[in-house]
Amino acid sequence: MKLLIFTQHFWPENFRINEVASSMKSRGHSVDVVTAKPNYPEGKFYKGYKAFGINKEVWKGVKVYRLPIVSRGNKSFLRLSLNYLSFIFSSLLFSPLLLRKKKYDIIFVYGVSPIFQVIPASFIGWLKGIPVVLWVQDLWPQSVEATGYIKSHFLLKILEKFVKFSYSHTDLILVQSVKFVDFVSKLSPNVPVKYYPNSVDKNFYSPRKICIPKINSLKSGFSVLFAGNVGKAQSMETIVSAATKLLKFKDIKIVIIGSGSKIKWLEETIKDKNLENIFLEGSYPNEVMPSIMRQASALLVSLSDQPIFALTVPNKVQAYLAVGRPIIASLNGECARIINASRAGFCAPSEDVNGLVNAILKIYHMTPEELLQLGNNGRSYFKNHFDEHILIDNLIKHFECLINKD
Repeated sequence: MKLLIFTQHFWPENFRINEVASSMKSRGHSVDVVTAKPNYPEGKFYKGYKAFGINKEVWKGVKVYRLPIVSRGNKSFLRLSLNYLSFIFSSLLFSPLLLRKKKYDIIFVYGVSPIFQVIPASFIGWLKGIPVVLWVQDLWPQSVEATGYIKSHFLLKILEKFVKFSYSHTDLILVQSVKFVDFVSKLSPNVPVKYYPNSVDKNFYSPRKICIPKINSLKSGFSVLFAGNVGKAQSMETIVSAATKLLKFKDIKIVIIGSGSKIKWLEETIKDKNLENIFLEGSYPNEVMPSIMRQASALLVSLSDQPIFALTVPNKVQAYLAVGRPIIASLNGECARIINASRAGFCAPSEDVNGLVNAILKIYHMTPEELLQLGNNGRSYFKNHFDEHILIDNLIKHFECLINKD
């Protein structure tokens, strides 16, 4: 099979599509990727990359075409919009020329924000007469409404029309959450929509020998680790309020590894409130995160109390299940259902500070044997529902059905 992947984000940026491309290539399929110059999440181009020009690279046998874009910069709404739009326009402008002599069987679009990056992929699919598959990671326009970037009902309606247009020019839509199916189907009545969840890199469930970073806050006491994006969607206010109530438990530590728009706010709040039980440990490469997670007593995931977040499943949930550590959650909906079904930990409703405190204390008071059982439960659930080998098999079946249909 000759596969073309369209994605604004790709290695060295840390996104699930990296493992999908690598797995497809390792199974003997030909894989090319059209992507942008890496600049996520800091908003600055990675070393060796500039805004202009086209880069051609090979990563793990995958041919990568990097198109010029505007970097995310300071993450203002204007700069972020320019970042999104520049990839779409670059893809429309340069892809037909770059790929004019290339033959593919199918196009796969990794649908993180903005969902409109599927438009140039659909154009290439039309030119070459091949099917286009979109893998939806974020619901639009709900995502931009929930994050507060757009509040105008009129503008949200316009965005919804563009989303309908984008969906309508695909042949199959895959969604990362069961709860996405109905929402996406309403906007794409003539395109089949199927559930296809995320998995994680095999290092999360099959550890390899690497140099493990020394993080002192994880070495002693009862450590609750939050890993990943530190932004508005993660309701850091709830975590801070819970930490304040837990100050009397001197050996409970909230350890935060990651970066995002709320980091500066966290630094200032920790200082102002003298929260000695919150530790900001910066960011680490994805390849060492499984080893870091295994050092924690428990793993924490949180989301704001927004309707959209009750539908989504952050990829860190699969990572937490895979590493086999107890999970503490402050969230609603589908993600809470998965954690409860896995019997890997305890959930509190989104933004429920007392509920989160109680969940932390429940695990804090458990015996080592009980904690081990929670971790084992999570790993078993991961293997049964999110195993990478099974999911890649399913993805190939989806592709083959479309190819053979044509």
